[in-house]
Amino acid sequence: MSFPNIWHHRRVAETSAKACEVCYKPSSSVLVTPENKDFFYVCPGHLKDRGFCTPIIDQEAVAAKKKKEMEEELERAKKEYEEKQRKKKEKESKSTKDAEKTKDDDEKDSKKTEKKDEVKGDAKDKTDDKTPPPKAEEEPRVFALQRTFYQQRLDRKRQAEMAKRNRERLSNPNFFPSVPKDLP
Repeated sequence: MSFPNIWHHRRVAETSAKACEVCYKPSSSVLVTPENKDFFYVCPGHLKDRGFCTPIIDQEAVAAKKKKEMEEELERAKKEYEEKQRKKKEKESKSTKDAEKTKDDDEKDSKKTEKKDEVKGDAKDKTDDKTPPPKAEEEPRVFALQRTFYQQRLDRKRQAEMAKRNRERLSNPNFFPSVPKDLP
């Protein structure tokens, strides 16, 4: 009958918003148990209140995410460094070629290099666009209610089950005693 104190935060459509269990304001945030045994609407502000619930954070997932981000940043830095080194070598090779050529050739080469730099700059802009923008801090999605609120949920669920059982008993005619048929 009881369920674990693990609640998943879900969002519903604004048209399906119902009253918050705590403050009775319309809310589209719902806390649901993993087996969908119980749910209730709650304001997002209450989820940040430590007196109401505490987030359950998976430390392994957070560590794996940080490690992945660090690896991506390292790869990005390596690519930038290799690109700079390649450009530096190209400039050195061009400077030796430019020293050997005449002034007329210098003008032609400078136009060509400007065009190449523009094309490379466009390519670099395209690669920068592919990198995802830094995401905002994600909200926790799994919570544990404080003891009093969790006990309220258990009591409410227990009362609902008792009321259902009583309704079933009252609708059953065998529940009531029968009139005595013998004379005393």
